[in-house]
Amino acid sequence: EAQVRELRLIAEHKPRYNRRSRHPEKSAWVKLTVEPFPRLSIVTAVRGDETTYVGPFPSKTAAEDAVAALHDALPLRRCTDRLSPKRPSPACALAEMGRCGAPCTGAQSPQEYAALVARARDALLGDPGTVLSPLEQRMQSLAQDERYEDAASLRDRLLTLLRGMTRSQRLAPLAAAPEIVAARRSPLGGWELVCVRYGRLAGSSHSPRGADPMVYVDALTASAEVVAPGLAPAPAAYPEETEKILRWLEEPGVRLVSVEGEWTCPVGGAVSAAARFGATPAASPSPFEA
Repeated sequence: EAQVRELRLIAEHKPRYNRRSRHPEKSAWVKLTVEPFPRLSIVTAVRGDETTYVGPFPSKTAAEDAVAALHDALPLRRCTDRLSPKRPSPACALAEMGRCGAPCTGAQSPQEYAALVARARDALLGDPGTVLSPLEQRMQSLAQDERYEDAASLRDRLLTLLRGMTRSQRLAPLAAAPEIVAARRSPLGGWELVCVRYGRLAGSSHSPRGADPMVYVDALTASAEVVAPGLAPAPAAYPEETEKILRWLEEPGVRLVSVEGEWTCPVGGAVSAAARFGATPAASPSPFEA
């Protein structure tokens, strides 16, 4: 709780010599635009347009590297013109180089392009294998040609993309959960209690040694802050706050008391691809049993 309060105070007062957390509201997201032929776009905020977002990334530069990695893997269009399925447009240089299917000219049908977008969406939200396989093959090819700097640059772009996808796939489920109550034994006895709503710390409490912790859980949920959901997949808090909460929830000894809604993460998703792993504690009839 102290770390979250500190983060909120820094964001509110913006002290001169604390640059890292002074502007947590500034972030970059990568989205698939809502168009007949969607493209990748970098935006600074999530909007309620029910499309696919990935992030947030720590900077626009990181988001640009992630977009470049996606373009290396999938021939999504890069032009910013609004294309019409009924009115062909002149092809760009990328189409002439074979790096775009040229939906602008009609060479690629709306159905064919939609299948490509579906592959990109599935990779961003779930299994990134569609993106990883061609990028890994490209890196191996560059290394065999002794183009080591190019291979390293591609690897760095891939890692940036994976970090953004991992962050998105970890934060989005917590941001979508209406309420999660968790507990951890206090070193002084009793239980530390935390209530999280839509990824935001809504309240915390402590049950003394020997007391029935469920009484304090009920009081906590009744008095906790009322939190409106954020625009999915963004949480109802600064992403850095939600990450702090998530790390606490994953600490050894933390037990889930109740979950309203769902809290899940895709199996074989970006977390696994980025070599991040965790273990789920064995279920217990009561979270407060020894």
